[in-house]
Order: sequence, then C-alpha cells, then structure tokens
Amino acid sequence: MTVAIIGALVIGLSLGLLGSGGSILTVPLLVYLLGHDEKAAMAESLIIVGAIALIGLLPLVRRIDVPVAIVFAIPAMVGAWAGARASIWMSGQAQLLLFAVVMLVAAFFMLRSPRRTHAPRRRTALRWVAVGVEGFCVGALTGLVGVGGGFVIVPALVLLAGLSMHAAVATSLLIIAMKSVTGTLGYMDVLHETGGQIQWPIVMVFITLGGIGVLAGTRIGARVPHQTLRRVFGVFIIVMGVFIAVRESVRLSDAGVIDPSSVEAPSVEGDGA
Repeated sequence: MTVAIIGALVIGLSLGLLGSGGSILTVPLLVYLLGHDEKAAMAESLIIVGAIALIGLLPLVRRIDVPVAIVFAIPAMVGAWAGARASIWMSGQAQLLLFAVVMLVAAFFMLRSPRRTHAPRRRTALRWVAVGVEGFCVGALTGLVGVGGGFVIVPALVLLAGLSMHAAVATSLLIIAMKSVTGTLGYMDVLHETGGQIQWPIVMVFITLGGIGVLAGTRIGARVPHQTLRRVFGVFIIVMGVFIAVRESVRLSDAGVIDPSSVEAPSVEGDGA
C-alpha cells in the first residue's frame, strides 16, 4: 500500500508539472499492485485523473484558453463516451495490451526533442477543424483504455492552436477533466453489464493524495526544466510499457493454449483377433 500511496503522489506531480502522465501510472497501479479488474481500473483511472486534473487547474485558471478548450473538449467528451462503450467488445487483457502501446507512444512524445520553430499563431479554419478531430480521437482513446491523453493534448495545443507551454498545460488539465466525466459515464454502463465495481475508498485516497501532488507540481513546475522531466518520465514509461506488453501477451497466449494433460487420449479398441 505504501507504493500505491507514493504512486498517487507521483500521479499528481506528473499532472501538475507536465499536464499529462497521470493515467499512465494510475492503471498499472490499480491493476498490478491493488489487484483491481482491468475494466474497473480504467473507469477508476478516469475518475481519479479527472478529479486530480480539476484540482490542479484551480491555481491555473487564468492561463486557460477557453475557445481552444471548447473546440477540443466537446469532441473529446463524445469520443470518450463512445470509446468507453466500445470497450465492452474487448477483453481486459487486450485493453492492457493497447494501453502498453499507448504508453510507448507517450514515451516517444516525451523523449523527442522540442521543435525549434515557433508554434503557429494564426488560427485558420483548417486548424480549428484539426483541433476538433484530434479532440475526438484522443477522447476515444481515453474511453477505450482509460488514459487522460495529456501527452498528445499538450503538443497538439502548442502546434495546432499556437498556445504557449504554460497555457497548453492549463488547458490540457481542463480538457482531461471534462472528457473524464463522459468517459466515466460510458464505463458505468460497461461495468453494469460485466459485473465490475468501482472501489470508491481507494479512488478517494488516490484523489486526495494526487490532489496534494498536483498542487505541488503546479508550484514547482516553473522552476524545473520541463524537457528534463519529460525525458526521465519517458524512460520510465518505456520500461512500464514493455513490462505490461510482455505480461499481457503471455496471459493472452496462455488463455489460448489447451493444457495437454486435460485432453484424454483416444481409446483404441481391438477387433478381438
């Protein structure tokens, strides 16, 4: 439980410092350390990360770009609900495998060098459309595997909408909180149909500790080089992503293998000759 407590604080710190990374840690903690069902863990992750993002947003409200948040968040909310509902057609192991792939993609975004060119400031109609489309895609991914998607949202807000990094982090937290609501609603129906349950006491502990972490992260974020943090966190995510991919691949492989000892050998009847 001590590791889970530390993990909850790190989840909050990650969201406060980078505007992303919270759910990348939340799902593995809930599944592998606390033994939660995969689908329940993904629903819990949305609740935890959404609430922590909202807490972290309080001191950053003035940095939010409201028009960009609306254009990105509304399609993202629709996508999150659709992705959550679609998750009923995937096994928990398959979702975790996809989650591992998402982790490796997240690591790529965190490890790559920042572009030297300035972000475009002119918001053309095409750029607004691109922001909305990416919002829906990120939202669908949120619902499908329970990730906040900040590692994609922040670069998109910088490159497509021309936000500064500080404005992108604040706007990303609002978007994560908004789409987590509809993603959670979608998972409530899935859990009802699959018999899964959300463990609210654990969720509240994570929200409380993560809230402390995110407030601390927003305070020290301006003093710590973002790129250094992203690289360290990116390496950690690669290790976790490979671990989950290997573990769940083995589980899926084992599930499809027939135990030879359980198969009766065919009896050979003599003809009496």
